[in-house]
Amino acid sequence: MAEAGQAREAPRVVLGVIGADVHAVGNRILAYSLRNAGIEVENLGVMVSQEEFIAAAVETAADAIWVSSLYGHGEIDCRGLRGRCTEAGIGRVLLYVGGNLVVGKTPFADVERRFRAMGFDRVYPPGTSPEAAVADLRRDLEARG
Repeated sequence: MAEAGQAREAPRVVLGVIGADVHAVGNRILAYSLRNAGIEVENLGVMVSQEEFIAAAVETAADAIWVSSLYGHGEIDCRGLRGRCTEAGIGRVLLYVGGNLVVGKTPFADVERRFRAMGFDRVYPPGTSPEAAVADLRRDLEARG
């Protein structure tokens, strides 16, 4: 996030696929869509650890961390991320997550509730358009001032 008194034109996002997940296509599409919307993107690629997300967010003064997971273990891979962000001094960073986040056929409302309880600001099901997520990011940043 920008330091007090420091203005910047474009929001900054750290993006990646968490854990042992190697699904890269959606990640690339999302990075492309974010850049086309005028957002600065640090794309960490696939198989990204929580520590890598946090280090990149600190280094780039990111406004948001966008976590993707398609292999169903996102719930396990994302546990504790909000707390680790707080420990690193970036507790206010927006946390977004999307994809096939749990194993099995769990109603999305239950999945969303679980991830919100873990401190995620936005939770997206598979098939969410990048434009919808970009619009949410802009609204969330505007609400924060």
